[in-house]
Amino acid sequence: MEKVLNERQGRTEPTGRMRRGLVCALALAGLFCGAESLSAAGPKEAEGLREAQAAFEQRQYDRALSALAPLLKEGSPSPDVSALAIKAFVKSGKPLDALKEYERLEAKRGKDDVPLLREVAIGFITPVLKDMREQMRGAGYTALKELHSDDVIPYLEDGLSDGSGLVRTLAAEGLGRLKTGQRSPRLREAVADQAAMVRAAALKGLGRSGDHSVMAVLEKSLTDEQASVRVAASGALVMLGRAEAMGRIREAADALNPEDRGVAFRMLGDLKDRQSLPILQKALSDTQPSVRGAAAMALGDLGSPDAVPALLTALGDRMPAIRASAAISLGAIGSTDSVPALKKAMADANQAVRAAALAALLRLGTPYGECAEAVSALSGNTDPGTRAAVARALGNGRDAEVIGALQLLLGDPLPRPRIAAARSLGQMGGKETIPILKKALKDQDDAVRATVGGALGRVLAAHQ
Repeated sequence: MEKVLNERQGRTEPTGRMRRGLVCALALAGLFCGAESLSAAGPKEAEGLREAQAAFEQRQYDRALSALAPLLKEGSPSPDVSALAIKAFVKSGKPLDALKEYERLEAKRGKDDVPLLREVAIGFITPVLKDMREQMRGAGYTALKELHSDDVIPYLEDGLSDGSGLVRTLAAEGLGRLKTGQRSPRLREAVADQAAMVRAAALKGLGRSGDHSVMAVLEKSLTDEQASVRVAASGALVMLGRAEAMGRIREAADALNPEDRGVAFRMLGDLKDRQSLPILQKALSDTQPSVRGAAAMALGDLGSPDAVPALLTALGDRMPAIRASAAISLGAIGSTDSVPALKKAMADANQAVRAAALAALLRLGTPYGECAEAVSALSGNTDPGTRAAVARALGNGRDAEVIGALQLLLGDPLPRPRIAAARSLGQMGGKETIPILKKALKDQDDAVRATVGGALGRVLAAHQ
């Protein structure tokens, strides 16, 4: 049988003499490899590694690094030493040191250690979670929630105690996206948060959980003082099978307060209630721009091709924000019938509308070459908001040229476009983005590095 298998694989079975020679060669190779391994893990290293491991397990990360320091200075530490040092650097809030040691380990191995690199990536997020600046913490929690991973749940739960309502909202949204997070007791407690936007985010997450034990919590929120929270509670009840709660949302769509109407329209879109199509189409003629914008976005969430004619009309709205929302929604619906109108919108007088049209066209599969001129013009605009908008739009593409354009935007002189470019690369998720994002971890801005860490972690998770 062995002879047959060898012949099928294009080999001949070795003779007795050849077999004895191979055995001797393998034995010698094993001897030398074993000697090298023993030398690499000599008494000094073994003792230092044991001390460091014990300190690490006790969460004494600085002591672990002190024990590892002499071994790291030797110039060629073993993979076990390097891996433990990387983890200790991450835990002690020194991600740049972790990255430096990881690059040394990668060069030695000749390939990435995906789980370890992911730890390094997340290590660039966690230090900003305690930053004094709200915008930095916001960047960190935004990166965490885009990782879509259960291992960030403890951080998100901690975020629900942050002093900023915006940060707590990001944490609640992050938990609400994860099946395990949706059943977090901390998310249920957030329904009583002092900020309405946190309460609404928590309620939506509970609605997605499929857990009928939260019904009483949701019903109590139907009497909340804020209309946005009442709408969120109604929507959550609908998600859990209480169809009659849809009536409350439709009633809110007729509210006198424009903000209340807008909240109701967005919920109708979130629930993909096709029966609400006439309500949302009518709302595109509302006198309040914010209401028209909410209706345009909701029609995109609804996803019905029947909404395309109304959205094409909205592309001619006098307000740029509504035109941009209509363009985004046309891309979300996915009807190629809207391509001619979107190409026309690429010449809109407003930069944001042009960027939105670009996003929609790329999402609809338009080749990058047909958009390259617009990308170049928007990327070279003096307004950083416009450059960030084109970076976000490029996240809807898949061509190699798109990655090249985003790579250029990662070198923008201001953080905002770099942050948008990093998020788009994470959204695209291809293996080819890993080297680009690894390099971007060395950015000089903390918020950019945190965003890159989230984007890289997301890509790595998809390829584990």
